[in-house]
Amino acid sequence: MAKTFPRWLILCLLFMPVFLAAAESEVLVVGGDGADCIEDPACVNRLHPEIPMAARARPGQTILFRTRDARDALGAAHSQGQEPATLDGDFSRVHPITGPVYIEGAGPGDVLKVSITNIDPGPYAWSTGGSSGFIPDLVGGQSLVIWRLNREYAESDDIPGIRIPNASFPGVVTTLPGPNEHRRMLERERALAAAGGRVSLPMAEGADPVALCGPDGPASDSCLRTIPPREHGGNMDIRYLQAGVSIYLPCFIEGCGLAIGDLHYAQGDGEVSGTAIEMSANVWVQTEVLEDGPDLSRGPHYEGPVQVLNIPSRRFYAVTGIPVKDSGSVPPDMAYLNSDVVAGLENLSNDINLAARNAIAGMVDYIAANYGYTRQQAYVIASVAVDVRISQLVDAPNVGVTALLPLDIFVQR
Repeated sequence: MAKTFPRWLILCLLFMPVFLAAAESEVLVVGGDGADCIEDPACVNRLHPEIPMAARARPGQTILFRTRDARDALGAAHSQGQEPATLDGDFSRVHPITGPVYIEGAGPGDVLKVSITNIDPGPYAWSTGGSSGFIPDLVGGQSLVIWRLNREYAESDDIPGIRIPNASFPGVVTTLPGPNEHRRMLERERALAAAGGRVSLPMAEGADPVALCGPDGPASDSCLRTIPPREHGGNMDIRYLQAGVSIYLPCFIEGCGLAIGDLHYAQGDGEVSGTAIEMSANVWVQTEVLEDGPDLSRGPHYEGPVQVLNIPSRRFYAVTGIPVKDSGSVPPDMAYLNSDVVAGLENLSNDINLAARNAIAGMVDYIAANYGYTRQQAYVIASVAVDVRISQLVDAPNVGVTALLPLDIFVQR
């Protein structure tokens, strides 16, 4: 006699795969609450091993990071109303990052693969030029540009006549440092500062989480700023980290502590004025834990479709640079070395930084001379649209750098 099963059991067996798939694809939403990062329980602007986790996610689960702009001035994307006339901003609060998220099953020694699946820009963004950036001494004054965004391009009344295509990516993708990594990073940056190098040391003012990193917190003098990238990722500002790309990050603590922020609508390689098109945005990612991943001891790896490497234009104009300078001058980034040798030379051997400086300065001159923009406007255009690429590293003493300007951004000459 054939055995029969209850109808409810048959239905459960039939729909179990659907239920499991739905549970696996459940989206975890992180951040975006409150007026600013300090009011948002899933937002921080410092890095430290003891920062508490804001949420937990399974590997493979979709995570939606609702991020804030680099100055924490615009608010989360869903809360933005009218176009801002100007912006407030405090360097002590740069950069708000959403998270950290505990990835279940991940621990020290693992590699976390973070795949970006979608980025949805907010309605507005901003850029600055002048006192910050790569060649501030060669571009006088200070400027602020407010952008209007859609899914296709950005435009601004502050730099009329151009449209910048959407190439959104997160500037910051990071895990948290472990205790040993944190100590080593802090020690080397303090040593660099003592030697006169340019570095942003811990600052308790404006720090979040306040209880740990603020003026009265136990780590008030040791929470790392998010300004530079480090071995765990951080503020990498790599424009190729767009949707479709996967980033490999080291895991130094239990759960890794994944956080994302500093979203850019578009950026040229180099981000030479100090900012890209800075926006708030929603970012969807999925993660995978690798127990035998690549060696990331000198920095993260990433992979993705080759189309993200292309410049968004049918034609371009390029300016090259080599490491030459006027006798008696010292590039600002070398001033802390107090070298009499540098000042007396007109040619520095294999100095890629000086070559890049010359290429960018030439590009600013070209844009200003040929398109009628001020040097401040040209500096911002170079930051958000010009790609700075190494041409060659072997032709000593003059290594080469090329600055590439996509010409299709100019819709009105």
